[in-house]
Amino acid sequence: MTRALITNDDGIDAPGLHVLARAALEAGFDVTVAAPARQSSGTSASIVAAEEDGRIAIDRRELHGLDGVPAYAVHGGPGLVTLIAAHGAFGDPADLVLSGVNHGANVGRAILHSGTVGAALTGGLNGAWGVAVSLDVGMSPAEFHWDAAAAAAIGLLPFLFARPRGTVINVNAPNRPRNRGVVEAALAPFGIVQTTLTERHTTHIRLAVEDLPNRPEPGTDAALLAEGWVTLTGLDPVSQLPLGYDGAEASAREGTGA
Repeated sequence: MTRALITNDDGIDAPGLHVLARAALEAGFDVTVAAPARQSSGTSASIVAAEEDGRIAIDRRELHGLDGVPAYAVHGGPGLVTLIAAHGAFGDPADLVLSGVNHGANVGRAILHSGTVGAALTGGLNGAWGVAVSLDVGMSPAEFHWDAAAAAAIGLLPFLFARPRGTVINVNAPNRPRNRGVVEAALAPFGIVQTTLTERHTTHIRLAVEDLPNRPEPGTDAALLAEGWVTLTGLDPVSQLPLGYDGAEASAREGTGA
């Protein structure tokens, strides 16, 4: 049976986490839930934790509707959760890391900062298939269709399992009971919200999140999500960018004063 680790960056009590865990359980996976003890959005793949004498605190939990499912609240971010899971902290390492369902879309190159995405990437880096799944709830949602986002992620798993282990995908679902289908999408240059500095003093600053004033670039994940599609984007946990640096050539130029 495929072992699935369910995690998130919204914390162990987040409804999206519980819905995703139930969906994975109903799909026949051997499920373990391990998530941050508190809200950890924006932590990327950080492995910083609250330690005491070199120990990371972990609390066993019982989650409603998940009777018999091992569940743990970890005093650290989702990247750390996924890392220690890969080293056997919660039993045998997972074959699949499902991260979400996140409260809010994770689109564009701003996913660099997402703890939801960071957990999935950490899973991929350690040999598991990874899925980050988010629900585009907007700024003032009247209701939450967590089930629709979880169903979209679970429905994509046969496609994912046909790829090598370590493959990671980012999935975003519109906040509605039905969608237009799934489409592969490129990352937008930015996300769909921006962080602004609202206060600046000598002893503190204050940040706020607000919608971007511009329409997203057509054909990108941000634009397609806004049009009612579930977006699918493949991510590379760590990639090399060849620069063409020639040390000997550079040294020769320096010697001639060029």
